[in-house]
Amino acid sequence: MAMRDHEERPERPSQADGTAHLFSALGKQIKVLREHAGMSQRELGKLAHCGEALISSIERGVRTPQPDFLIRVDKLLDARGVLAAAADDVREAQARARTRHPDWFRSFAQAEAEAVALHNYGAQAVHGLLQTKAYARATFTQRRPLLDEQTIEKRLADRLARQEIFERWPAPTFSYVLEETVLQRPLGGRAVQQEQLRRLLTVGRMRNVEIQVMPTDRPEHPALDGTFTLLIPKGRQQVAYTEIYGHPRLITDREDVRIFSERYGIIRAQALTPQESLTLIEKMLGEP
Repeated sequence: MAMRDHEERPERPSQADGTAHLFSALGKQIKVLREHAGMSQRELGKLAHCGEALISSIERGVRTPQPDFLIRVDKLLDARGVLAAAADDVREAQARARTRHPDWFRSFAQAEAEAVALHNYGAQAVHGLLQTKAYARATFTQRRPLLDEQTIEKRLADRLARQEIFERWPAPTFSYVLEETVLQRPLGGRAVQQEQLRRLLTVGRMRNVEIQVMPTDRPEHPALDGTFTLLIPKGRQQVAYTEIYGHPRLITDREDVRIFSERYGIIRAQALTPQESLTLIEKMLGEP
C-alpha cells in the first residue's frame, strides 16, 4: 500500500513537536532487527502487509511508524516487546499532531484519522489526501486574503502528514470522484499539474483506492451544491463533512448523512469507471 520512494514525502507531525528523534531511533532499531533476522526490506514488507518502500522510509526516519505497525513488526522480528513498547509514545505524538490543526478543523481531522472508509466528491481542487507538496502549496499561496509564510508552512506540513492514513493496516477504503475541470486546471503551473496527475495515477492504482472522473459533458448532476466528504470512523456511524469559504460543518444527523450518501452513489454511477478514469489521466499526461 506504500507510495513509491520517489514520490513527495509528507513532513511528519514529529518535525513540529520535537519528537523526530523518537521516530529516527525506531527506524534504526527496525533496520538492525531486520538485518539480524536475515530479512530484506521486501520480505519484511510482505510479512507486515505493506510495501518495501514504506519499510525503507521508516528505517531512514522519513516516515512515522504507525502503532499497529510497531506491534506487528515486533513479533515478526522477535523484538521481545521493544518496538511494541513504543506504540503508546507514537499514539501520543500523533494526538499532539492533530491538535496542530485549526480549531474549526480538528473534529474532522480526528474523524479522518480514525476512518475505516472515506469517500469524497471534489469540484474545485484535488482532495488534500491526494495532493502533492507543490500542489498543496499552490492552494495555500493563492488563498485570499493572503496567508503569511509561517501559516502556509504549518498548514502544508499538517496537510501532508494526514496522508499517512494510506499506510495504515488494515487499510481504509477510499473513493474519490473528481470533476474533469479539476484535472484540467494547471494550478501552480503546468509542471505542478503534471506531477499531481502522476500522483493520482499512483494512488489510484492502490488496491484500496478508487478514483473516478466526472466528465464535464454530463447533462445531469446531483451535487451542484459543491464538494463534500463522507467518513466512516472506526466503530461509529457514517458522517458527512462540508466546507465553504472557511465555514466547516461536520454532519452527524442520520437523515442528512443519508442524503449525502445517496447523492454520492448517483455521482459515482454517472462518472467514468475507475479504469476509464485512470486511462483519461494517462491521456492528459500524454502517456500511452
